[in-house]
Amino acid sequence: KNKGLQVLKANSGFSSGGSTLLGYIGIDTIIEQMRKKTMKTGFDFNIMVVGPSGLGKSTLVNTLFKSQVSRKSAGWARDEKIPKTVEIKSVSHVIEEGGVKMKLTIVDTPGFGDQINNDNCWEPISKYINEQFEKFLKEEVNITRKKRIPDTRVHCCLYFIPPTGHCLRQLDVEFMRRLSHSVNIIPVIAKSDTMTIEERQEFKQRVRKELENNGIEFYPQKEFDDDMEDKSDNDKIRETMPFAVVGSDKEHQVNGKRVLGRKTAWGIIEVENPNHCEFAQLRDFLIRSHLQDLKEVTHNIHYETYRAKRLNDNGGLHPISSNDTQEKNP
Repeated sequence: KNKGLQVLKANSGFSSGGSTLLGYIGIDTIIEQMRKKTMKTGFDFNIMVVGPSGLGKSTLVNTLFKSQVSRKSAGWARDEKIPKTVEIKSVSHVIEEGGVKMKLTIVDTPGFGDQINNDNCWEPISKYINEQFEKFLKEEVNITRKKRIPDTRVHCCLYFIPPTGHCLRQLDVEFMRRLSHSVNIIPVIAKSDTMTIEERQEFKQRVRKELENNGIEFYPQKEFDDDMEDKSDNDKIRETMPFAVVGSDKEHQVNGKRVLGRKTAWGIIEVENPNHCEFAQLRDFLIRSHLQDLKEVTHNIHYETYRAKRLNDNGGLHPISSNDTQEKNP
């Protein structure tokens, strides 16, 4: 403990000598204080889903959060036509578990990749991501700021790759290349039960190679690993990606237990069984181990990059007018 205190002093620029504690101070209670505050205020988490229609995006999101949270679940009509251009639609829910409240926003992108000509269909998505940064920035540079700025910034983008078994489409490469520097992209292979285990492994390797060859960094980005422990943990995740997933919000009976799964003529594909697909790994990674980091990388890296450029273009740290926003928004 004393050694830790000495290191802290050295790193913090403290000059006073003597680091021996004569008794218990209570510094460690800060964690409990932070926990209580978070329990009271709750937190925001904004997730975007991108990919052509028919890949089970809504189902997967419902499966991740074990509730009907997708846009389709919130009054979407079955006969809704595929839009002629990419649209951005979002729906928010407050989810509570163990006394912790999370305001979850699902941002859907109907029309993406569904046209004969998909040129520049990533542009409305890029524009939306930047608009959320702009909203946050405008609140931040106001003279009288809100105590808690509403956070609509996209913390994570789940990018759904069709399970072709061949290679990435030009559209996939273009989208991820264009947006990987402004949002945390997590690529997933949708409906992976359409491939054999061998086909799945080969396809995953091929996708990783293509992403590497095109200089596309998906989340967790190597350059943002904090230390060797982080690097070791994240390397294991990077080697598994893209996650080959199956989604289902329907329960079935398997060996006397109710499980989420897809019923086929030859049996039930259990969504949370790691022998059947990698949904459980995606869920643990996205929610149980890296949710806070996704928020921090969004704020400290992606938003900071946008903010620095925006304020530099604007000529300094003065309040931004709505006219400036329209003229200078990248």
